[in-house]
Amino acid sequence: MSQLVDRTISVLRAEHDVLADLVRTLTDEQLALTSGAAEWTVAQALSHLGSGAEIGRAPIAQAAGETVEAEDNQTIWARWDASSPRAQAEGFLEHNSRWIDMVEALTPEQRSSLTVDLGFLPEPVPLLTALGMRLNEVANHSWDVRVAFDPHAGVNADSAAVLVDLLARPMGFMLSFLAKPAELAAPVSVAVPGGGLVIDDAVTVVDHLESPSATFDGPQEALVRLINGRLRAPYDDGVTVEGSVTLDELRRVFPGF
Repeated sequence: MSQLVDRTISVLRAEHDVLADLVRTLTDEQLALTSGAAEWTVAQALSHLGSGAEIGRAPIAQAAGETVEAEDNQTIWARWDASSPRAQAEGFLEHNSRWIDMVEALTPEQRSSLTVDLGFLPEPVPLLTALGMRLNEVANHSWDVRVAFDPHAGVNADSAAVLVDLLARPMGFMLSFLAKPAELAAPVSVAVPGGGLVIDDAVTVVDHLESPSATFDGPQEALVRLINGRLRAPYDDGVTVEGSVTLDELRRVFPGF
């Protein structure tokens, strides 16, 4: 798992650098554009990422032995929500940079042994799980920002590959929050890039399928967007599903957040 921890931190750094480079160029008018998350502007998507970085830094820092006096989440969210679009963008740059600097500084021993109390799960989770959950947020909300300026944008390919690995292993539990398998009348098994998607009473990502009942024809980044409710027109060009289930049916299973 240590290699997957390192890969996850590496793609989180790449995600930050790409999005930060874009954010530094944005005008006030561009910050006010609608993002890929239709209910948010670009600035609000950045505010969500920035506040998440501020909140999410404390439990990892505490697990690593740092003394942290953190505000409660409601206070942090209220402060970000009351900020101007420009302040939200600048706050993202500041707090996401602090978050990634912190996790990059973790020692090999800390990367392999830390457990993190995120506060909203029943028990502390391995560092890899905490990092993976953050990657899922960052990769998808970065897409929300970038697609406002490039309709052909995709989730970073390296991030998508790591997320598929994570969903097949320590982050599989997240599929119970992201998916509604009861939307399908019968079980299906879908061949997807890098493995398979099994939908019956629950949803599972697996490394391999022997006899899939359907095939998802598209890149891994499109699969990640499907699972997170972001594979919709006009951002689904070239993606098809053949077999026992349709793409529209799969979209109902994964309504997004």
